[in-house]
Amino acid sequence: MQPKLEGYAIALLGLLDAQTLATTATELAAFDRAILSQVELRGVLTDTALNAAVRSNVVRSLLDGKVNDATLRLVTYAAAHAAAQDVPHAISELAMGALVQSECGQMDIALLGLMAARQRSAGVADAGLEGVSTDDFARIEEELFHWARAIEGNLELRRVLVDRDADVASRLGLVTALLSGKVHPATLLLAEYVVLAGRARDIVGTLDYLVDYVAKARDWRVARVHTARELDEASEAQLVAALSALTGKNVELQVATDSTLLGGVVVEVGDLRLAASTKGRLGALHDAVLSGRVLETVLND
Repeated sequence: MQPKLEGYAIALLGLLDAQTLATTATELAAFDRAILSQVELRGVLTDTALNAAVRSNVVRSLLDGKVNDATLRLVTYAAAHAAAQDVPHAISELAMGALVQSECGQMDIALLGLMAARQRSAGVADAGLEGVSTDDFARIEEELFHWARAIEGNLELRRVLVDRDADVASRLGLVTALLSGKVHPATLLLAEYVVLAGRARDIVGTLDYLVDYVAKARDWRVARVHTARELDEASEAQLVAALSALTGKNVELQVATDSTLLGGVVVEVGDLRLAASTKGRLGALHDAVLSGRVLETVLND
């Protein structure tokens, strides 16, 4: 299974009660069979012309209201993060993983290389941060950072946690005992993951990686909107819906009016910048005129 998807599944399936987990496994298996039997559905999911957000939204539109929340979250995440040609296989792996989790109590967790293991931790973070207010992200970043420094600075604690031969349950119990009730639930989830499914010798490195990842995740959850005039509630709602569909995350708006735009809006979310302003269009026209492209177009018509 793709590392990031595996991490997401580990985190999400691990939070479900037995009945919900069994239902999720059944629904994933049913969707897997539907993909195998329906050529049109398989064609859409593997269409490389569609971007990840579109594939994810196609799956959501098909299954919303027909499966439970966990199943919907897993398949939409798979559609968004697996390569198009790998989506059917990713759904099959999710179905098998959920079945193993339901029957055995835990998915099979493979030993991965350094970067793949860190990518798997990013999937855990994606699951743990869903539904968490962006106001809490700074706290989670700080707690992960201080936990990494605590391990780094305490020889006995570090010796116990990086010991690959030590019992995982006892190491996990130590982390839970030290952090439970003292940190944000998402921080605890990530700290426990590093012991449960991370590389023992890379605990501090993975925690530092997660500090950076949470910071970047916050940037994708907050859209900075510059608009020539104030947006009404309907316009804001439409913008939130469009950006959430584009990014696959619950986006919050930070709106600021900027009269220099003349009209339209400029949106910045993560490392994506979307400009639909009058000033931007005039600037593009000005550049085209200076470069001679407009004159060339006129002469060729």
